[in-house]
Amino acid sequence: MTKKNHQIAAGLAHLRGHGLAKGDPVALPITLASMYHLPGDPAGFNQYGRFSNPTWEAVEAAFAHIEDASAVIFPSGMAAIAAVLYATVKTGDRVLIPSDGYYTTRMLAERFLLPMGVTMDFRPTNGFCETGFEGYALVFVETPSNPGLDICDIEKAADMARQAGALLVVDNTTMTPFGQRPLDLGADIVVAADTKAPNGHSDVLFGHVASRNEAIMSAIRDWRKLAGSIPGPFESWLVLRGLETLEMRFDRMCSTAGLIAPRLDGHKAVQSIRFPGLPGDPARKVAQTQMQRFGFLIGLTFETEAAAETFVNETPYIQPATSFGGVHTSAERRARWGDAVSPEFVRLSIGCEPADELWSAMKEVLDGL
Repeated sequence: MTKKNHQIAAGLAHLRGHGLAKGDPVALPITLASMYHLPGDPAGFNQYGRFSNPTWEAVEAAFAHIEDASAVIFPSGMAAIAAVLYATVKTGDRVLIPSDGYYTTRMLAERFLLPMGVTMDFRPTNGFCETGFEGYALVFVETPSNPGLDICDIEKAADMARQAGALLVVDNTTMTPFGQRPLDLGADIVVAADTKAPNGHSDVLFGHVASRNEAIMSAIRDWRKLAGSIPGPFESWLVLRGLETLEMRFDRMCSTAGLIAPRLDGHKAVQSIRFPGLPGDPARKVAQTQMQRFGFLIGLTFETEAAAETFVNETPYIQPATSFGGVHTSAERRARWGDAVSPEFVRLSIGCEPADELWSAMKEVLDGL
């Protein structure tokens, strides 16, 4: 973890304390309001629940602190992605999207942007920059890709996008700002599903957009206000609570993944493995240059689909579930959702369990395969 990240983590826990008056609650109160008291001129005040909320403002301040950029929150990661696409792309534009990233981004673009006259192309994350970005209005990158864990060089992509006159959007869901900082590497916009590690407790859908370009952020805020894509105050409060322990949980999860990945790599039951921290991983070189940590996701391929199912369903400390980033270790076969991976592929999300206990549980099942 870099010194900058340590400073961000230390400051995050004390953001609210800077504005407290004597007798104020240390914990953020939840503001449950659709209406506000508005005699006279409403300018400069909270007006309506679709426009603003004090709980949102505190959460956005926390994300702004972590991202070192302006931030806007949404009720899901896909709501954040949709806001970026609809607020920045127009008819006649051309958009580039990873062919191996989160499948719902592609589905949204194909189902709704294509009929609106937006042209789109798809490329794999591995080699994403090889043929340039000329002619594109927006380039969307997800790195590491979900679920294959291929990596795109963000700084290179940012330089190429700038030369082509395109906006570079980076989905940073898998890494969080404590593992990778796309805006520092030149990206124009960051999106993330905070449903995952930032909240960390598998009880909230959430997302955010961050950028240092205020014109873009103004358009994003207008989209949220007009489209009504707003998060609930209670969900926002829960995410703020999760954010306060993100650095600690993320550190534990990444450290455990770094211990377990080599052991999985050496086990006879595992046919192949993807983890950017392994010396032989094809993404390691780029990962070392742009990631502060190697993450907590591990891709595993077993000999058979049955072996993969046994590992997922019978390991005591693995929760068979979709999504990732919770305090519990979870896993699933991503092919069941239509991802372009083999039926034997498992996405493993390392949680906060003690590493030795987690590995012992995995090893016992793996030894029986």
